[in-house]
Amino acid sequence: MVISLSVVVLLLALAWLFLRSGGLKFSHALICVLLGFQLATSSMAATLHDGLTATATALESLKP
Repeated sequence: MVISLSVVVLLLALAWLFLRSGGLKFSHALICVLLGFQLATSSMAATLHDGLTATATALESLKP
């Protein structure tokens, strides 16, 4: 849950920066949001969640 929230906050911050700098149009951001909602309700949601969890676990195990 904490990792998911962190990813959402990070992506939201990046989208906001791109919107403010003019690199991302509002329509593009809206399409990305709609795509995210569609992926969350699709049959691929569990696979995507497992993949993100595995990636976060692998990154967590790395020692600097």
